[in-house]
Amino acid sequence: MNLPPVYLGADIAKDSIVVGAPGLALPPAIANTATGYRVLLKSLRRMAVPVHVVCEATGPYHRRFVASLHDAGVAVSVVNPRLPRDFARARGLLAKTDKIDAATLADYGRLFHPAPTSRLDPAFDQLQQLVARRAELVEDRTRETNRLAAGPGPEIAASLRRHLRHLEGQIEKIEASSARLIEITPALQAKVRCLCAVQGVGSLTASSLLAALPELGTLSKNQVAALAGLAPFNRDSGAMRGRRSIHGGRRAVRQALYMASLTASRFNPILKAFYERLRAVGKPHQVALVAVMRKLLIYLNSQIKTHCPATT
Repeated sequence: MNLPPVYLGADIAKDSIVVGAPGLALPPAIANTATGYRVLLKSLRRMAVPVHVVCEATGPYHRRFVASLHDAGVAVSVVNPRLPRDFARARGLLAKTDKIDAATLADYGRLFHPAPTSRLDPAFDQLQQLVARRAELVEDRTRETNRLAAGPGPEIAASLRRHLRHLEGQIEKIEASSARLIEITPALQAKVRCLCAVQGVGSLTASSLLAALPELGTLSKNQVAALAGLAPFNRDSGAMRGRRSIHGGRRAVRQALYMASLTASRFNPILKAFYERLRAVGKPHQVALVAVMRKLLIYLNSQIKTHCPATT
């Protein structure tokens, strides 16, 4: 007989993890280290019922914890932080502490049963880190370029130029590492080749898109649009019909698609005609471009699903 799981909330910070498990004999908090994980897992093994951990996506801080749970065979769901926060507000919980957040995550799991998060392939995990690092370097390059354009004195200008040369070199190294990773990883290579076959999508866009949306090729068209934040929401009330707009979703996906969609709206025959048709009926440029981004993403999702089934 399969027993229903007990949901455990884990509020993750840089150095610690607060555990929310009402009625369970578990440590209230552990260190966000391998030693801390072993302490929690030792307690979980004594449980007579299966445990399902719910935590929020917290950038780099949840990665090792989630990997340790996967290694131990413990179900874990990594959820969008907005969802349990909205859940707490709906219950009238406006206060926010680590203990309250951990308990809220446990209640959220108990009521909504979020799907377990699959273990991310190590190659995709490495690609995510490389793409994130490149994005950081590009942001630094933009800031330094803007400072140089402001016309500083000779000494500061020379310092900025040296730093810019260093940043350019680092960006090139990261891009080369990404290319090597894709080359030696058949699953990544197949998906990148599949994406790059679409006019307007280059290797950088493809790798950025796969890093930001590893689920690409496994979702329905509505699911992939919603996950990217490209599904328009209604704003209607009574006889009033409000303006549709996009909201939420993964910003990194939209960033990866933006330049590709600009290019596709000019040179991809199908998407160019689609963009021009929207503009002809009075849609603003940005609205038409978001529609192109959504259509392009849905097509890319379909392409991987159809042509790379063994890699999804």
